[in-house]
Amino acid sequence: MNEAEKNVLREKIESEITKLSDDINELKEVVKPIPPENAIGRISRMDAINNKSVNEAALRKAITRLEALKYGLKNINNEEFGYCVRCKSEIPMGRLLLQPQSRSCVNCAY
Repeated sequence: MNEAEKNVLREKIESEITKLSDDINELKEVVKPIPPENAIGRISRMDAINNKSVNEAALRKAITRLEALKYGLKNINNEEFGYCVRCKSEIPMGRLLLQPQSRSCVNCAY
């Protein structure tokens, strides 16, 4: 991977980190518990509980992805960056642009 490609990828990762950080802050607000003193109906409370669990799962996934992006940004200048951790072949730039946190090629990812 040449320096120009690394710069493009670095910008992409930084942009995604910023967006994901904002999303995480929003999700943290949404998953706060609903106090029982709030007067909402039984069905509405059940719906709120269900939505909360869906949002908690989204929050966990976003945090995991954010950690992977930060790891990628930290290691972008390493010689091994952009190479599959399993087969050691180069990960195509298109895959890295779509999923900058990728540490494996398409064949090894599945």
